[in-house]
Amino acid sequence: MHVPELRSEIIVIGGGVAGLAAASFISRAGKSVTLFEQSHALGGRAQTKQQDGYFLNLGPHALYRGGRAIEVLRELGVEPKGKVPSVSGAFAIKDGVKHTFPAGAVSLLTTSLFGLSAKLEAGRLLATIGKIETGPLMNISVREWLDRNVSYREVQDFILAAFRVATYTNAPDLMSAGTAIEQLKKAQDKSVLYLDEGWQTLVNGLREVALNSGVAIETEARVEAVTRDASGTVNGVRLADGRAMRASSVVIAASPSVAASLVRDAERTSLARWADETIPVRAACFDVALSRLPAPRATFALGIDRPLYLSVHSATAKLAPEGGALIQVAKYLEPNHRDSAQTVEHELEGLLDLIQPGWRDVIVHRRFLPDMIVMNALPLASLGGTQGRPGPEVPGAPGLFVAGDWVGGQGLLVDAALASAKAAANKIVEGAALEIAAVA
Repeated sequence: MHVPELRSEIIVIGGGVAGLAAASFISRAGKSVTLFEQSHALGGRAQTKQQDGYFLNLGPHALYRGGRAIEVLRELGVEPKGKVPSVSGAFAIKDGVKHTFPAGAVSLLTTSLFGLSAKLEAGRLLATIGKIETGPLMNISVREWLDRNVSYREVQDFILAAFRVATYTNAPDLMSAGTAIEQLKKAQDKSVLYLDEGWQTLVNGLREVALNSGVAIETEARVEAVTRDASGTVNGVRLADGRAMRASSVVIAASPSVAASLVRDAERTSLARWADETIPVRAACFDVALSRLPAPRATFALGIDRPLYLSVHSATAKLAPEGGALIQVAKYLEPNHRDSAQTVEHELEGLLDLIQPGWRDVIVHRRFLPDMIVMNALPLASLGGTQGRPGPEVPGAPGLFVAGDWVGGQGLLVDAALASAKAAANKIVEGAALEIAAVA
């Protein structure tokens, strides 16, 4: 029996936020687009689990109000709904002791975290960080920058904690100082949003936009390989179920290692090198749903001498039923961390004991994710930080594009994912327009 050849002008591999956005932009430009997602659900790490009125994201998520992602979402017609977390009720934790978190001039003066001279240095640094030109610092590590510019060790530790919470990254000897400072500037400038009903609202919005734009979406459809002709130009994909689909361009919205695994002779392209250079950013995440909040005024804590984080996200966004609470606790993991999952879980439970004593008596649900990838590639100083990341076009493989939080020079996390999705779409649409013009 003859099986007709399947065709789509463009194929997108990966149904996370980057894949959905890229597919929508391309389809809106008049191209036929098919998106394949190997799991049963779209969204990737942006999925939210609903349970008994609680909305559990996969670890702590925040949308930067001054970042690129919110601009791209609005361009697609997806309006994030949420609120900015308050700076009151915040603690800095050092040596197992709670200190007032120095979020502003008054709290900086009153906190017991620093001595007077260190307070003055911290105040000067926080007041001027928004004016720092980050371009020349992309090739300098966070540790090197701190050693050059900060005298007091306790102030260095505080700035490191601020970098960790802004970037999710705990690798000061490796991470680009320019990248870390740029992200902290975004946090200082316009803060972040915690989203009502979780990040699934973004996934649902992007899915609706994609479908309304004409994108054909297939879930539980695993792409086994990107196919290329004798010249190395992309000509389609092969799926695990035996199907083949022709296409003039393919966008891989996945990690560098996944992208490299899909392309035969990846070492003849840039994909193998990108995968080899990548160091994923990881965190241990402890999500806790409570029937009530034991200490209502304690809503945020950041470890100064340990890479720990706690935030009552339900104090800001609609994430819990009336009277209930949802707390996100995390440890930012070093690239070579070796602590057992049990040790880390006990450490996070200890932080909850300190900030919300009695939480164990009112627990409804708990979920521990010991080793989550929160960002596919640490922005390395040795590679130029965000400015050294690959662009959406894959050298050595005409017609192949990538998108994700490791692609392009614009921001981190979902900001990079959505900015690169639009950049990949633009390259494809512009290339098609040039081909038409050449034929005409």
